[in-house]
Amino acid sequence: MTTPVKLRIIMGENNSEKLTLPSGIPESVEDLKLEIKRQCAVAEDFRLQYMDVDFDKFINLTSTAALQHLGTVKVITNAQEATGEGSTPQVLRSLSVESTSLPSTDTEILSTPDSSPSPTSMLRSQAWPASFPIPQFSYEVELQLVKANQEYHKNGTLLNPSPKLKSAILESLASVIIKYKAYPTSAEFDDVAEALIKTHACLKEQGSVTGFYGWKISLKYKMANYRSSLRNITSELSINSMNRRGGHTSPNQVKKPRKAEVNFLPDYPVGENQETLENERLELLSEVKKRDNNQIIKVKMDKTFAYRRKEVVVDMPSIAEFQSRWPALFAESEISAEFTRITTIPLMSKFMSELDHHSAKLSRVCLKKRGVAGRKIAEIMASINEEPFGSGNHSH
Repeated sequence: MTTPVKLRIIMGENNSEKLTLPSGIPESVEDLKLEIKRQCAVAEDFRLQYMDVDFDKFINLTSTAALQHLGTVKVITNAQEATGEGSTPQVLRSLSVESTSLPSTDTEILSTPDSSPSPTSMLRSQAWPASFPIPQFSYEVELQLVKANQEYHKNGTLLNPSPKLKSAILESLASVIIKYKAYPTSAEFDDVAEALIKTHACLKEQGSVTGFYGWKISLKYKMANYRSSLRNITSELSINSMNRRGGHTSPNQVKKPRKAEVNFLPDYPVGENQETLENERLELLSEVKKRDNNQIIKVKMDKTFAYRRKEVVVDMPSIAEFQSRWPALFAESEISAEFTRITTIPLMSKFMSELDHHSAKLSRVCLKKRGVAGRKIAEIMASINEEPFGSGNHSH
């Protein structure tokens, strides 16, 4: 199985993000650029340079084989070159590439807790984290917490936060939660509240079994208010406003992720609208009839992802209608790509890892089959069991 690769993205001074490439470093520079465009919302054309370890200077990147662990790749847009600028925080990004042994099911969010996703795209890159990252609060809040933590470790004294302090903490937590999910589950609220008191022990609640139950309840209310404040800004939340729901308040009518969707209803890319994306869709209908243009199709499918999600979530077309509008989506490569766009998880590696996990039980179920099908299955299973270990002929 391919080892995932971590990428740290430096957008400018004191502003960095990170992501994980589950399939490792792309084979070509073009593939790497496509990943940067898709995941980092870079709309402009650009070229790449990497930090060469021999010269300690940036050199044009012509092959991804030149990338080293802990190396750096600089993204230079055409606009920068035209103006002669060396770096622009909003469009100059650097990637530090680092090998990691994380399993393929582990995920990390594109942005660190102190950085914000693009407000125009809101395209999330990773799912809910295994360990929720508590952000650094404002200077005033951090100062109070440092002193309170010192007092707690010295005398065991718990902090009784003022309404102002508590509100500031909850507001910061909500601004990080929204980067992962707009509608956290009860268990995910537990994750955040528990991480908070582990990071700042002085905030534990006296008399509470968990030590954070009150924080969990307060977080739920804060997230509801936070969603209301963003309702007119993001598609994911505006769809659930009273006007869009026709005045009905049934929970079953609320459109929100119910399975593993990370990008449930993202906003359109920067500078795009329904008309421009419809033109892209029409061009796609022509492109699917051509040969050897998978890269063009992939770029256009990435670009129209938010447009497609709006059709699925809002318009709810039939499968036949949807297939006629988006025939490219029904190719094997694009099925896998769309799964990753929605869930941030690579489809085939996830499928194979789960298949390996359940293979023993599946074998027992298959061997119970009787009749002609049972005999064929038994023959297949017998041949698999006879293969020497490590022969390299294993198949799923």
